[in-house]
Amino acid sequence: MPSPDDRFPRSRVSIRGKEMAYVDTGSGETILFLHGNPTSSYLWRNVIPHLTDQGRCVAPDLIGMGESDKLDAGRGTYSFATHAAYLEDLLEDLQLGDRITLVLHDWGSALGFDWASRHPERVRAIAFTEAIVSPLLWADWPRAAKGVFQGMRSDAGESLVLDRNTFVERILPASTLHGLTPEAHDRYRQPFLEREDRWPTLEWPRQIPIEHVPPDVHDVVDHYGQWLAHSEVPKLFLDADPGSILTGRLRHLVRRWPALTEVTVPGSHFVPEDSPHELGTAIADWLRSLP
Repeated sequence: MPSPDDRFPRSRVSIRGKEMAYVDTGSGETILFLHGNPTSSYLWRNVIPHLTDQGRCVAPDLIGMGESDKLDAGRGTYSFATHAAYLEDLLEDLQLGDRITLVLHDWGSALGFDWASRHPERVRAIAFTEAIVSPLLWADWPRAAKGVFQGMRSDAGESLVLDRNTFVERILPASTLHGLTPEAHDRYRQPFLEREDRWPTLEWPRQIPIEHVPPDVHDVVDHYGQWLAHSEVPKLFLDADPGSILTGRLRHLVRRWPALTEVTVPGSHFVPEDSPHELGTAIADWLRSLP
């Protein structure tokens, strides 16, 4: 099982009046790691060491997550647009340069794909796993997870996530191949110990663009999906076997994108927990092959 140890210190910077935390190690062209729900930069602790000799590795904690500050608790506070705005300002503040490689997972993929589609001149390459690549249908959703996600998007969501901490306690370990070590699970719990701190983990499932809801996120994902389908930016599809959300129709869609390399790695949804060394090695080898 991957090591729970995290040897990377966190730096902090004030963004829009809130402090955001991030890992910043190595030097050279930037390799930017973006996490999703309910994780943090800690997700990348065993992937980053494979890449520190190839560039400056930067891994932020999204606002309200990891060691970054919380926003005011409440419905709608942690929208996709709010996360994107904080991330945009953070990336500008960190002066990442103009040849950025993005390494993306889960909601980090939506944020990263969106950013890349708006700043294509600054993108060297994109690696992604278990990503949000297109607006979804309920038919795309894993059968075992459909009911709980429908529940989180209903009025029952507050009880499921805020009261019971379902995303951290149940969904996270169940969405790995072999579970988490107690130390790793505790690390993921830390940002969400109090009920009101858990709003990001509830708002994210409500932001998933399923059958045009919510419409603003649907439009964002549709826009970047069209960009990815035509962009010649080099792409590395780290296909999780068996995977969870990037399977079936969506897997076939991705395989039609131009400039795509595909590598299969063992994984359920939280692939950086299941196969961090396979991910790191695949990304490192791929980057060495690029001009």
